[in-house]
Amino acid sequence: MNHKNLKELAIQLHRQYKGKIEVVSKVEINSEADLSLVYTPGVGDVCKEIEKNPEEINHLTSRGNMVAVVTDGTAVLGLGDIGPGAAMPVMEGKCMLFKTFADIDAFPICLDTKNVDEIVAVVKALQPTFAGINLEDISAPRCFEIEERLKRDLNIPVFHDDQHGTAIVVLAGLLNGVKVVGKQMEKVEIVINGAGAAGISIAKLLLRAGFVNITLVSLEGVVHKSEDWLNPNQQNIAKVTNKKNIKGTLQDVIIDADVFIGVSGPAALKPELVKKMAKDPIVFAMANPIPEIYPEEALAAGAKVVGTGRSDYPNQINNLLAFPGIFRGAMDSGATDITVEMKIAAAYAIANMIPEKELSSSFVIPNALNKEVPKVVARAVADSVLKQGQVSIKTS
Repeated sequence: MNHKNLKELAIQLHRQYKGKIEVVSKVEINSEADLSLVYTPGVGDVCKEIEKNPEEINHLTSRGNMVAVVTDGTAVLGLGDIGPGAAMPVMEGKCMLFKTFADIDAFPICLDTKNVDEIVAVVKALQPTFAGINLEDISAPRCFEIEERLKRDLNIPVFHDDQHGTAIVVLAGLLNGVKVVGKQMEKVEIVINGAGAAGISIAKLLLRAGFVNITLVSLEGVVHKSEDWLNPNQQNIAKVTNKKNIKGTLQDVIIDADVFIGVSGPAALKPELVKKMAKDPIVFAMANPIPEIYPEEALAAGAKVVGTGRSDYPNQINNLLAFPGIFRGAMDSGATDITVEMKIAAAYAIANMIPEKELSSSFVIPNALNKEVPKVVARAVADSVLKQGQVSIKTS
C-alpha cells in the first residue's frame, strides 16, 4: 500500500467512526430496579463504602483497570509539536492497543499546556480516577522532570513509554542479537545515535542490565562530560558512558562498534559507516517512518542483525511488545511504581519468547501482534513486584 492510499484510507476510517474508541456499559438498564442499583439510591451506599474503606475503590469501580494516556502534543510520532488536539488520534490508538492487548481501559488525556507545573498538577489530580499513568509524546527534556515528579508524588505506576517502552524492547532485541552474532554483552561496544529521552533511557537500562561500553551521540556531537552544550540529563549520562573519552561525531565512535542503536533521524547512518563497524555488527535503526539506514543497505554493508521501527521489515522494535504487559502486571500486582527491575524482567520475558534454536539474524524479537507476549510480560512484571515487596491498593 503506497503512502497516498494509506493516508486516504486512514482519514476515511477515522471520519467514518468519528474516532476509534468509546465507553461501553458493563451492566444493562432495563428496569427501575436496575436503575436503583446502578444509580440512585443504591449507588449512594457504594459511595459511602468507599469513603469508609478507600481501598475498596478498585473493587467497587472501574478505576483499578483504568490508565490515563497523557500528552501535551509536543513530540507526536515523527510529526513534532503538533498540539494536543492533533495528537488525539495517536492517543486514541494507544488506548486501543491497551484494550486489545491487555484488556486495560485507557483514556486519552490531551492537555492544552506545555507548562511542567501545570501538567504535573493536572495529572496528580487524576489519581482518584486512574490506577496508572502512561505519559506519551511529551518532548525532552520536560518529559524527564514530569515523570520524575509524578513518580515521586503519586502512589500508582507512572510510565513514559517513549523512554522506557523503547528501552525495554531494545534490550530484549539486543539480548537475543548478541547470541546470534556470538558476542558477550559485557564486551560489545554500543553506539546510541540520539541523546534525547529515548536514547538516554536506553543507555540507562542497558547499563543496569549488564552492558558496559556505551557511547551516545547527539546532533551536536559525541556526548562527552566536558562538552558545554550538554543539558542536565546528558551531563548525568555522560558520567557513566563514553569510557574511551572520545570527542567528535558519529564517524569517530562508529569505528569497530559492535552495535548501532538509532533513535535519531532519517539516513543518519551511511553504508560506509557500517563497513567501519566490527565484524557482524547489530544495527537497530529505529527512526520512523524513514530509518537511519534501510535494512537492505545495512545488510549489504555487512550488518548481521538489523531491526527497525517499521512493520514491513523483520525485527520490528515496537513498544507494543512492552507497555500493555508492563501495565497489566503492575496493576494486577498492586505495584506503586514501575522499577528498573520490572523493566529488565519484562525485557528478558520478551527475549525468551523466542527459543534459542529459533533465533536468527532476521528473528531476534517477537512479532508485535503476538498476543501471548503481553501475558508473559505481565507475569514477569508481577513476579518482579513480589520479589521487591511493593505494596499498594490491589487492582484486581
